Amino acid sequence: MRLCVKHITNMTITELAHKHFKGTFITPPAVMQQKLQQIKAVVFDWDGVFNNGEKNGDNGSVFSEVDAMGTNLLRFNHFLRTNAIPTTAIITGENNMPAFQLAKREHFNAVYYKALNKKVALQHLNSHFAVQPHEILFVFDDVLDFSVAQVAGLRIMVARQSNPLLIQFAIDNNLVDYITLNEGGKGAVREASELILALSNLSNETFANRMQYTDSYQQYITERNEAGTAYFQINNNELTQQRPI
Repeated sequence: MRLCVKHITNMTITELAHKHFKGTFITPPAVMQQKLQQIKAVVFDWDGVFNNGEKNGDNGSVFSEVDAMGTNLLRFNHFLRTNAIPTTAIITGENNMPAFQLAKREHFNAVYYKALNKKVALQHLNSHFAVQPHEILFVFDDVLDFSVAQVAGLRIMVARQSNPLLIQFAIDNNLVDYITLNEGGKGAVREASELILALSNLSNETFANRMQYTDSYQQYITERNEAGTAYFQINNNELTQQRPI
């Protein structure tokens, strides 16, 4: 049984979004809310999204537990709305051990790595997980991601003050719906996750069910944890399934 939550706000989704989220809405919140109804998968870039893009030698780049919880709340919110867990994947251009660790711990469905051409990963998502491009929520930050953003259904771009021309290019070419206020490694994934919660009109219900560890949340976490994580390396546009070393 889901926890009943009293909603005390009479604000429209546009008012609510602009009150709580200070990033840049390229697409009006009400239109983003409509797009959200089609979403069945969540895809994250890694470098510059979960972190600031800095490397620690062969150890890759780290992530924040604040962002990790955001991904869990986002998926649970989808479960509350649809009674299904969204297909969830990371697409990264590098061999990032922390990305593999997060995906395994949180039971993401897939990690695509060494993905210099991210359209190969997108095509595999379409065929292997039966997910169409317009059904994907994509969280990204850089030019390498634009080929996916061009066709994804809902696009959230992580801001970075150092690339204003790139951001303007994304805006001019209809590659982004919302640009975060926070930068990678400083809560951008959590901001993106909570924006989706707001658009769903179920943010309070999501928080309350998680807080009380209700039957709904326990059902979600049981089903979530049944999923294994597959790892796919992309080399010369060829995709092979193998565990990263």
